[in-house]
Amino acid sequence: MKAYERLQLARGKERPSASDYFARLFDDFIELHGDRRFGDDKAVIAGIATFKGSPVTLIGIEKGKNVKERVAKNFGCAHPEGYRKALLQMKQAEKFNRPVICFVDTSGAYCGIGAEERGQGQAVAECLYQMSVLKVPCVTVITGEGGSGGALALSMSDEIWMLENAVFSVISPEGCASILWKDAKRAQEAADCLKLTADDLLSLNIIDEIISEEGGIEEICKKFEKIICCKF
Repeated sequence: MKAYERLQLARGKERPSASDYFARLFDDFIELHGDRRFGDDKAVIAGIATFKGSPVTLIGIEKGKNVKERVAKNFGCAHPEGYRKALLQMKQAEKFNRPVICFVDTSGAYCGIGAEERGQGQAVAECLYQMSVLKVPCVTVITGEGGSGGALALSMSDEIWMLENAVFSVISPEGCASILWKDAKRAQEAADCLKLTADDLLSLNIIDEIISEEGGIEEICKKFEKIICCKF
């Protein structure tokens, strides 16, 4: 399958979101809200749960399933308060010695004027720094589209896992084609050049595991369980 075809699957509207994985893989999830500065970003869902009886911290970026959800979650493009929410949960996880598991599906951080005024770049940078010095185990799972700094902000982990039809890239193929060739219609060509598929990234030692999507979400969750048990 070509890279651009993988990208279309990664962007699929019916693709399972972070909330779906939280519900199936973990117990007793308690969602925590807000960044203690501005507000609560619905694109980022975070909180505490248990896995096989052990406490964990969960952080996810998700796009939403229908029009109403997607608008509320800003189509998965998080604001600074979303990343600061994640940052708070990472620090709390370290304080109470809880592993951190992040689920990422975003085309990138929101780049609007308001987000920039509230320190979007700094919020992303703070997440990267905190993850690089985190004293508890941390894993990131790219479940769909892993785009730009918005995805990287939650991917400075001990290990990165990807679903087989997920993508992870510094820029979208459309954006890359627009910059390099002034023609967004060359996105398919750009997708091949970017090496954004799970197979490409594993061969480059950028990610650690590829999780097969055969059998749907229930089978994916079983595979997740086995890997998490081995790592934690």
